[in-house]
Amino acid sequence: MDIKHSLKQRIVIVFALMSTLVAGVFAIGIIATVHLVEKRLTTMSLGGNLHRLLALDSVDDWRHRPDKDELFYADEGVGDLAMSDDLKGLRPGFQEFSRGKKAYYAMVSVVNGRHYVLLRDQRKFEKRERILFGVVLIGFVLSVLLAVLLGRLLASRVITPVSRLAGQVRHRDQLLEMAPVLASDYASDEVGALARSFDETLGRLRAALSREKLFTSDVSHELRTPLMVLATSCELLMEYPALDDRSRAQVKRISNATAGMNQLVETFLLLARTEGRNTPQGQRSSMVLIADELADIWRPSIEAKGLTFVYQRHEGDGEAYNAPLLRSVMGNLLRNAWHYTDQGFIQLTLRTDGFSVEDSGIGIPLEKQQAMFEPFVRGDEQRGEGLGLGLSLVQRICANQRWTVSLTTRADGGCCFTVLLKPDSPAG
Repeated sequence: MDIKHSLKQRIVIVFALMSTLVAGVFAIGIIATVHLVEKRLTTMSLGGNLHRLLALDSVDDWRHRPDKDELFYADEGVGDLAMSDDLKGLRPGFQEFSRGKKAYYAMVSVVNGRHYVLLRDQRKFEKRERILFGVVLIGFVLSVLLAVLLGRLLASRVITPVSRLAGQVRHRDQLLEMAPVLASDYASDEVGALARSFDETLGRLRAALSREKLFTSDVSHELRTPLMVLATSCELLMEYPALDDRSRAQVKRISNATAGMNQLVETFLLLARTEGRNTPQGQRSSMVLIADELADIWRPSIEAKGLTFVYQRHEGDGEAYNAPLLRSVMGNLLRNAWHYTDQGFIQLTLRTDGFSVEDSGIGIPLEKQQAMFEPFVRGDEQRGEGLGLGLSLVQRICANQRWTVSLTTRADGGCCFTVLLKPDSPAG
């Protein structure tokens, strides 16, 4: 499992682990050293005491006694000096010896064939060891806690420049042409190198945004002229007296389409400039009127392909929406259904809270449905038409207008796109 931590947490963790390792090594070293020194000192002390006792007098007429925490035995001793069987099996030299629940240090010496044993109770040493272990453990815990505290303090100072740089990069003014250079605020270290990289990347991004603004301005200028020519030509044709009713209806459709295209171009260009914020209201209309218009436009094309077009109309509540954007969403979904359906039907259903477009086409695999709303993604790569921008545009418009669009797969094949509309307000 990939566990992600912040940079500050990782610094604290590394600092604490390193301090724990160092403190642990020192604690083990102290305990091992004390144990070794204690054993050496006890060996020297017991050996010296045993030789001192043997040199003082004859054991047969014993008048001396060992230290109060020591016991002396001889293999031919009598009374308190008598050596028990468990002591007779001890080898010469220093060793540890247990009798019942008591533990002793034993020093055994052989003089003229006679065995002598000097025992020292280990309880005093064990008490000192417990105290030592307690002191070492407390020191270890305090070292770890101090390491965590120091790690947090040092981490805060270390990541302060990084946090400051992240805040500056996130600031919206960095995309402006006159944005200040970031690297000048930092030293020539790793953070400074990162700031210089951000300066270079943001510079390229500002240049790309500038080129995009110029492009959208050029597109806006170039498209206005032919649209104006189309609109003017339609007005002149409508005034032509010899125009029959059928031709007049066709000219009227061209005029309406031209007006809608002009409004749509203006809206999309402003969407690109403002990144979807503060979109103008523009022409407004109800969902029913737009659906009626698109049904009339798409019915001939759908039926010409041998498909059945089903239009389930619902009067709705008369709520007015951004007409060019709603027309673009509904039109793109109908175009998408027409493009990917070869037999069966296409159905446009109006609801009280939105509309849906169903088809009996080739469908979209479940694992690919989420990606269908990304730019340049198409349902069937083998079909030569289209760039895969229609559904991406639908997603962008819905996000801007706070509508929601969803895609589901029909049980008997095909797709169902559902758009839920809300009273539109500029998306922030």
